[in-house]
Amino acid sequence: QVQLVESGGGLVQAGGSLRLSCAASGRTFSTYGMGWFRQAPGKEREFVAAISMSGGSTVYADSVKGRFTVSRDNAKNTLYLQMNSLKPEDTAVYYCAAGRVGFPSATSTVYSYWGQGTQVTVSS
Repeated sequence: QVQLVESGGGLVQAGGSLRLSCAASGRTFSTYGMGWFRQAPGKEREFVAAISMSGGSTVYADSVKGRFTVSRDNAKNTLYLQMNSLKPEDTAVYYCAAGRVGFPSATSTVYSYWGQGTQVTVSS
């Protein structure tokens, strides 16, 4: 069982930056592949970024590539998402997710555990 708690969301102007964190409970964080997803009002949840168990491999959605960076600190049981050059279309609730997957995956169904989400709002 893994419990995930996101933090770091908020209101930012276009072009600004935010850093999201996802704190995981338990002592097995390093055995889970991790992902970030987001859901905007009236839209389906979409993949943002994912990272392997060791942190050595990452994958990004085309819409955030070059602007967002996913990382993890296994010693602190924490996942991060650094978001730069934010755009109004990045406005959404952001969720972190954990799954027993050995590679970074964009597929939501491989993730068994999800956080409650944190709101990110980018004003124009």
